[in-house]
This record gives sequence, C-alpha cells and structure tokens, in this order.
Amino acid sequence: MVDSVQKSLEFIKNMFQNYYKTSNIELPDRFARREFAFTFFGGKGMVRHISFDKRTEVLKFLNERIPQHVYYSSAYYQIPDAQRMQDKEWMGAELIFDLDSDHIPNTEKLSYSEQLEIVKIEFEKLVKEFLMGDFGFNDKYLELYFSGGRGYHCHVKDPAIFDLDSNERREIVDYITGRNLQDSYIFREHVTGKKQYGRRNYPGGKRLQMPTPNQKGWKGRISREIIEIVDEIKKSENPKESLKEYGVKEKDAENLARELSEERVRRIKDGFLDQSKTIRKFFLNRALRKTAVALSAGETDEPVTCDIKRLIRLPLSLHGKTGFMVKKVDIDNLLEFNPLNDAVVFDDEPIDINLNTSFKIRMKEEDFHLEKGVQKVPSYLGVFLIGRNIAQIP
Repeated sequence: MVDSVQKSLEFIKNMFQNYYKTSNIELPDRFARREFAFTFFGGKGMVRHISFDKRTEVLKFLNERIPQHVYYSSAYYQIPDAQRMQDKEWMGAELIFDLDSDHIPNTEKLSYSEQLEIVKIEFEKLVKEFLMGDFGFNDKYLELYFSGGRGYHCHVKDPAIFDLDSNERREIVDYITGRNLQDSYIFREHVTGKKQYGRRNYPGGKRLQMPTPNQKGWKGRISREIIEIVDEIKKSENPKESLKEYGVKEKDAENLARELSEERVRRIKDGFLDQSKTIRKFFLNRALRKTAVALSAGETDEPVTCDIKRLIRLPLSLHGKTGFMVKKVDIDNLLEFNPLNDAVVFDDEPIDINLNTSFKIRMKEEDFHLEKGVQKVPSYLGVFLIGRNIAQIP
C-alpha cells in the first residue's frame, strides 16, 4: 500500500513539474507587493510569507519545488515577506468573491459535474445581477476564474474598493446574501379605502403591496421571484406536495395550498401580497433564499470577501486535488465555459490506475464509466482520480 501511495505521489508530481516547465504562468499586478504561499505534496501545513521580486524567481520556484497548491495575497504590502502580519504594512486589497459548491444547500447529494453546473449559474448571478447590476462595477475591473476545484473566484480590481476595511466589505456581503433583509423594506402597507364615522374619515382595510417586478435591486428581485414561485405552485398537480418540496411543513403546506386560491393568486400578481401571515412569511423567505447568493457554507463561516488579507489561488496554477488549471473565464462566455473540458491541461496518454470504487464522469467530450479495480484511463483523468483519492497507481 505504501508503495502504491508513493508511486501515485511521484506520478502527480511529475505531471505537475512538466506543466510548470512549459506553462506561461500569469502573475498578478504588482506581484512584488504580494505575499505568496504554497502547500507541497506529502507536506504538512502551508509555507507562506514568501515574496518575489522577479518573474523568473517565481517560475524557478514552481519548477524546482513543484507545489501542490499555489496562492497569493489579495492584499498589497510594503513588506510582503514579513513573518508577522502586523509587520507587513497593509496597503490595500482587491475585493475577492469565492463561490464554492459546498456553499449551496443540498449540493453534496449531486455528482461533481452537477455541482460545477449549479455553482456556475449561481456565480453568474453574483457577477451580473449584483456586482455589475446593483453595485455598478465596470466589467473592466472584474476578473473571473474557475478555481480548479468546485467553484469560481471573482476579483474586483476597481481602485475605489482597495481601501475598504473588513466591516465595509462585510456590508457588501450582507447585501448580496440578503442578510437582515426586512419585509418592511420590501413591502408597504396600502390603504384600500376609507371609512366615515360622523364627520371624520378613517383608513379602511389594508393590503400589503409588493414592489413592481421591474424595480431595481432587492425590491424587484423579490417581486419577480414571488410571482415565479406562485406560478410554479399553481401549475403543479399537487400544490401541497410542491410546497413540501420547498421545505414547508405538512400542516403549513396544507394551510398554504388551501389559502392560495385563484383570487388570491390574482391579487398577488396585481401587486398585493395577502395579509395572511402564512403566505407572507413563506413567499418572502423562499424568494430570498432563491435570489440571494450563498457566499459561505453557513452562518458561522466568514466569507472570503470580508478578509482584507486573504490568500487566493494563483491564475494558471494547478489545483492539487484535481489537476485542473485555475482558468480565467470571460464574463460573456461564462455559461458556455465547461471546466471538464476547458480547465483540463494534461494529455490523453493512457495509464493504469487502481480505482477504489466505481466512478463515472464526462471529461474532454468523452464519457467514462469505470468499475472498481485496475483500469486504463487517459493521464488527465488519472491525475483527477488520484488527486481526489479515488484511485492510486497500482
């Protein structure tokens, strides 16, 4: 077993070394002001607080040390190789968004390919609806990358954000994730008529009025989603079961399905969200969950964006658990981008691997249905399977 592990390690290292010898690695702007960090095959922990003055020094390091993962700081420092963070003298930082499939609920039940597809759609929403839409960032300041693993990175390089501190960056995150979004901000009470008592007029009934779907920001976003959810539920053969699929409890689903009459649906589409607490709470919460972007894996997980000293993967470097390239993606071609084709860098020379379990995947336009045991596969797939500990060199 030890021999197999060692042979697998050597195989991966050789493949990575050949890549770094011939690749034209891009370095970030002002790279001499950045901290670099690395992890190594068979090593423990991260080696960091490293800086380079020349591009040739970086290339030599990659060729000779053959790192498993390569990172650099989103921040610029006066002394990037200082061993203590407080001694580096922070000068500013890019705004980094790191969206990973494990941030999205229930993706652990999906295949790797399915996870990549869902996170890409979520990432496009982040970039186009929020960063370019609500915040108005010019696309010339946005750089998009496939992470090489299970997600995507967006680097915002607008000079206006370089000096933002952690709290200011957290406000951006809170907006995108819809944190603490109150229904009083989205909906407003609308008086439906007046009642007269003696000589005085008093407000009559009240309705909760929705924003129009074409409004900008969260108001229009929530309104459009509520209408879409209503249509989806009403078109289903069993509205109660559809609601349960949304996560609504049995009794609440029963009440909600009963209350969602044709007349009530018409009023919602006319812009009036009925005063029923069950309906109001369900639609707001569901619309928020569907339209917000999950930038972390849970409430206690601090998003990358808030960190003004974050390390992020170096563009064009290799991801040590897949062998895929950290690939730059054009904004206009994001949905067409396929990591299982476009981020694969190794050739198709056949190698023997020993699979721990059966496995299937589509890569480089070819479908693979592999059984447990020794199999012959292209090198690019062998690197992927070994990197993910699904196989070893026999």
